[in-house]
Amino acid sequence: MTAIAEKTCTTDALEALFALPFNDLLYRAQQVHRQHHEANAIQRSTLLSIKTGGCSEDCGYCSQSAHHGKVEREALLELPEVLAAATAARDKGASRFCMGAAWRGPKESDLERVTEMIRAVKALGLETCVTLGTLKEGQAERLAEAGLDYYNHNIDTAPEFYAQVITTHGQGERFNTLDKVREAGIKVCCGGIVGMGETRRARAALLAELANMSPPPESVPINELVPMPGTPLENAPPLDPFEFIRTIAVARIAMPSSMVRLSAGRQEMSDEQQALCFLAGANSIFYGDKLLTAGNPEADRDESLFQRLGLVAI
Repeated sequence: MTAIAEKTCTTDALEALFALPFNDLLYRAQQVHRQHHEANAIQRSTLLSIKTGGCSEDCGYCSQSAHHGKVEREALLELPEVLAAATAARDKGASRFCMGAAWRGPKESDLERVTEMIRAVKALGLETCVTLGTLKEGQAERLAEAGLDYYNHNIDTAPEFYAQVITTHGQGERFNTLDKVREAGIKVCCGGIVGMGETRRARAALLAELANMSPPPESVPINELVPMPGTPLENAPPLDPFEFIRTIAVARIAMPSSMVRLSAGRQEMSDEQQALCFLAGANSIFYGDKLLTAGNPEADRDESLFQRLGLVAI
């Protein structure tokens, strides 16, 4: 697979960063951040589930898996519904609109409808991103022809921990899709989930895998597990907030040019924790009321936080 180049960022090196005194780590991350990004600028994205429930994969964190059966299967949304959501997101200040579908991968008939959505959303002046699962040959090129800006396909966790979370496919399958996306000229949005019971070393290994992609993902969503009832991880112990902030800081240092995004889990974060995440180098958020099936801070709360912190939306 070509998504990983010669490994120049090691798990040992990133684990050593995790172990730094908290203030030292944040200081270093903020220095790196200011060298590559505007200090107080935050990019805002909105995520819409365009096809919910009934996914054939058994991802242990996901309530949309048919193996867990906790989310009712819904059909692919119609174009007017997607356009209405995208227009509302734009009017609330989002600059990127992401569309997610719960399936192993798109059928040809589904892909045709999704490309129509991409073209229509782009016509509103928004950047576009989709997460559609595993892509077959030629599908990435069709998405590129439609004008897709970003394709999201997370690698979720460290290679050595992956099989404890997902058994219906291996992590290598995800890298194969990422290769197709890169070859089609689409930007990569790829990150992971922390708080699934993994060790700190596994978190370092996840970030090392991401940093060693050639090139690293342009967008790196860092999700904190939202335990969903009925899933295998519903009773996972919560991650220490300072450990999550450390993860953001190490991601920033390891991937200086990438947009590091606060994604799932923000609903449970205090304003103070989010502020420290921004200090640690996070410069993108999901903005709106819902992330697929998980809650997200309401737009008004985000606006208030931005004003209190002097942050500027981009």
